[in-house]
Amino acid sequence: MGLQALFFYLFAFIAVASAFMVISARNPVHSVLFLILTFFNSAGLFLLTGAEFLAMILLVVYVGAVAVLFLFVVMMLDIDFTELRSGVLEYAPVGALIGVILAAELIVVIGGSVISPDIGKTVAMPIPALTERTNTAALGDVLYTHYVYFFQIAGLVLLVAMIGAIVLTLRHRQNIKRQDISQQVARTPATAVEVVKVKPGQGV
Repeated sequence: MGLQALFFYLFAFIAVASAFMVISARNPVHSVLFLILTFFNSAGLFLLTGAEFLAMILLVVYVGAVAVLFLFVVMMLDIDFTELRSGVLEYAPVGALIGVILAAELIVVIGGSVISPDIGKTVAMPIPALTERTNTAALGDVLYTHYVYFFQIAGLVLLVAMIGAIVLTLRHRQNIKRQDISQQVARTPATAVEVVKVKPGQGV
C-alpha cells in the first residue's frame, strides 16, 4: 500500500465517520464542528486527486463562511431544538424521495463509467494532463471563456438572492433613533446651528 492510498483511506474514514456524527449528534454545535471536520477531510481527498482548486474553494467558502456562520447562528440564537426535532417525521417522506433520487443519479454515473470506461474521452473539452496545465488554470480557461456569461448570470442570481434575504428579514423597530445619511449631508449652518441670546444674569 502506497503513501497516497494510506492517506486516502485515512481521509475517507474520518470524513465518513464525521459525516455520520453530523446527523447523529444531539448537540447542534457539535454537529457543526463535525461538519467542519468533514469539509477538511473532503478537501484532503480533493488534493489527492489533483483538484487543488476545489479543495481550496471547499475550505474558503464552506469552512470559512458557511459552517462558521452557521455555528455562530446556532450559538447566538435561542432555538428550541426539541420542538424542531418533533416535526422530523413529517418531512421523512420528502427526505426519502430526495435520497432515492440522489442514489439513482449516483448509480447512473457510476454504472455508466463501469459499462463504458472510454466515455470520458468523448467529452468536448477534456481536462488536460497536470504536466501540461494545472487544474486551476484549466478550470479558469473554461469558466472565463466558454461559460463567462453563465458565470456572470450566476453571480447576479446570488446577488438578487442576498438582497431579497436582507429585505425580507429587515424589520424597522419603532421608537429607535436611526441614522439618515442624506439628511445629515443636506444640513446647512442655518439648520445645524442655533444661536441663543442669553440675557446677563440668566441661564440658558
